[in-house]
Amino acid sequence: MGVLADWQIKERVKIEPFADMQSRPGVLSYGVTSYGYDLRLGRSFKVFTNAHCSIVDPKSFDPKSFVDIEADTCLIPPNSFALAETVEYLEIPRDVIGVCVGKSTYARIGIIVNVTPLEPEWKGKVTIEISNTTPLPAKVYAGEGIAQVLFLEASQPCKLSYADKKGKYQNQPGLTLPFVTKE
Repeated sequence: MGVLADWQIKERVKIEPFADMQSRPGVLSYGVTSYGYDLRLGRSFKVFTNAHCSIVDPKSFDPKSFVDIEADTCLIPPNSFALAETVEYLEIPRDVIGVCVGKSTYARIGIIVNVTPLEPEWKGKVTIEISNTTPLPAKVYAGEGIAQVLFLEASQPCKLSYADKKGKYQNQPGLTLPFVTKE
């Protein structure tokens, strides 16, 4: 298994819109990197709240656990989290897996970004979990970098891809809440 270099990413992984450069003054960086791609945060957020005293249960998730926000910035309450979507739509090739990690600028202020692996032949906008581990409200910026995906290329295509398995989060158009299929 090897890592895709910057010049291979545009050829092998569908990313729309694609940003060729990474560094921009006054903005959290986004775009192609040496061995990955820095994803941008979209404008749709679901901020966790306990206003309705809901229970967090992945098998029976209560959408009232979140407050919907559509904005250029989002304040995440202390010791809480938000879900968001990426600006970019991705299509992962059958012989590639994407591993997503948070950006250092956010990590240095106590913001943890969590994304599960982007499996071979997964398609969609990425749903990102952003945790504020601090005792203070934390601000995140739509349209700017939030996480980096490292693309690992296998020596041969996988035998069973996410598309083959008919993964439940395939083709998600944006921010997608958790669910368990009943079939």
